[in-house]
Amino acid sequence: MLLYNVTSIIEDAEAEIWLKWMLDSHIPRVMETGKFVSYRLLKVLDSPNEGVTYCAQYVAESNTEYEEYQQLHAPELQAEVQHKFGQKVLSFRTLMEYVA
Repeated sequence: MLLYNVTSIIEDAEAEIWLKWMLDSHIPRVMETGKFVSYRLLKVLDSPNEGVTYCAQYVAESNTEYEEYQQLHAPELQAEVQHKFGQKVLSFRTLMEYVA
């Protein structure tokens, strides 16, 4: 099992709009790809960054599912975030493997 983590730092003025959009639109679209079995959205409480920081975490059953997501769906979904929020949101992605 793999954990695909997307950490996003959002400008304070956009944080509520971004959160609603994530919950109502973006996360459902990611899950509709069928490449992930579950997700969670967490707010970072002790971030050293300015703005509000969230982590969207998606669980994939295999590297194949994750790679298919990256090839078939991620470019369009990431472009949508960039188009909607531009420089008001900075995201970075991490792939992790469950160990225990």
